[in-house]
Amino acid sequence: MPPKNHDLHGNAPDMAPVALLIIDMISDFEFEDGERLFAQALPVAQHLAVLKRRCKAAAIPVIYVNDNWGRWQSNLEKLVHYVVETPTRGAPIARLLAPEADDYFVLKPKQSGFFATTLETLLRYLETRLLILTGVAGDICVLFTANDAYMRDFMLVVPEDCVASVDAEANQRALLHCRRVLRADLTPSQALDLAALRRQAQAPAE
Repeated sequence: MPPKNHDLHGNAPDMAPVALLIIDMISDFEFEDGERLFAQALPVAQHLAVLKRRCKAAAIPVIYVNDNWGRWQSNLEKLVHYVVETPTRGAPIARLLAPEADDYFVLKPKQSGFFATTLETLLRYLETRLLILTGVAGDICVLFTANDAYMRDFMLVVPEDCVASVDAEANQRALLHCRRVLRADLTPSQALDLAALRRQAQAPAE
């Protein structure tokens, strides 16, 4: 890997072997099946808010990977302001998971967080090897992102209580796919040993 140019990367940490990805949770949920997805996503947001605090305390960076809603002018501040101030169905979740100044934000145009985004560049700069994937929808954007992450040789943790889909059965099938095909760890968020995950990510590759 070439030496890092610190002048080009702001205050990004030198190394973050583990990163938490929050996928599409900043949303108005004002779309077809949005009410059903919101009902599934709200308890996920409550678990995820706790996991986010634990990750930040363990120096694990948080990366919001969010849909651009078909507008390339979108940015995180505008999205949060719109969702919370309009108000929209998704306002309670946006308040629970309000991004902080040291969080990262990646805007995505399609289902996968890797497609036509800066996510891979950011993760390689951070030297990240293990991703904790969370968010909605489990059977669409989380699954597409997990597939692309696996193809890039990232280790995966997909806490089963931090992922939701419109249909609970479809969500469970997606989680089982992640475990069976993508070798993902589905341990619930409250049982995750973040220090052990860091050690796993820092271990020499076999």
